[in-house]
Amino acid sequence: MIDIHSHILPGIDDGAQTVEDAINMAKLAVEEGITKIIATPHHQNGKYTNKKVDIIERVSKLNCTLQKENIPLEVLPGQETRIYGEIIEDLDKGDILSLNNTNYLFIELPSGHIPRYTEQLLFDIQLKGFTPIIVHPERNSGVMENPEKLLDLVKKGALTQVTAGSITGYFGKKIKKLSMQLIEANLTHFISSDAHNITTRSFHIRESIIEVNKEFGNQAVYYFQENAELLINGQSIFKQEPSNLKRKKIFGFF
Repeated sequence: MIDIHSHILPGIDDGAQTVEDAINMAKLAVEEGITKIIATPHHQNGKYTNKKVDIIERVSKLNCTLQKENIPLEVLPGQETRIYGEIIEDLDKGDILSLNNTNYLFIELPSGHIPRYTEQLLFDIQLKGFTPIIVHPERNSGVMENPEKLLDLVKKGALTQVTAGSITGYFGKKIKKLSMQLIEANLTHFISSDAHNITTRSFHIRESIIEVNKEFGNQAVYYFQENAELLINGQSIFKQEPSNLKRKKIFGFF
């Protein structure tokens, strides 16, 4: 299993604080069935600025550490970039890191709203040859209040990633319900942990798989697992036609 969103790199954001923390996260990831994990430290979120070259170096060091500890987990490079107006310029400068050096790029919206320039910026990112992936939209107030805004962005080429803990109810009943509705309406394409530690912000991957399987069946589980595999290989992912959340029917092929 592949986890495309984590904060396992030690000492650079609000995720693992020490190498020991990262090792403990890696051990738990393996217990959850994860074999590959993308390290996606925060970038330009107001507190942290982790540039591409630094992340790649730290990922290499962590992989060496995990090999010495005989932990069968491969860490891949990535970045969780908070949306801001100069993303295109920083892409050109080489400060922005895509997921495992593919054409897939994480974009984080502020939790309280969807900035007015979001649609244009996501369009500009696509013109640069990248596919933007909006992370944890189910935890964004603007999406909660008006899911049609997310539908519009997905129709115009953006992808989304829902957090495993949202599906299991860790963030509350409302966010769990919205997460299930996004899956039902084909408005999300990946499920990943966004793990920060092994206590307050853990993986919840195994639990989320059980929930998805119970609600939507094995095909939904395979869909998300396959998309993660396709992503790290830089291949085109599977997409279904998105729809409004009021839709009663679930995934067309389930």
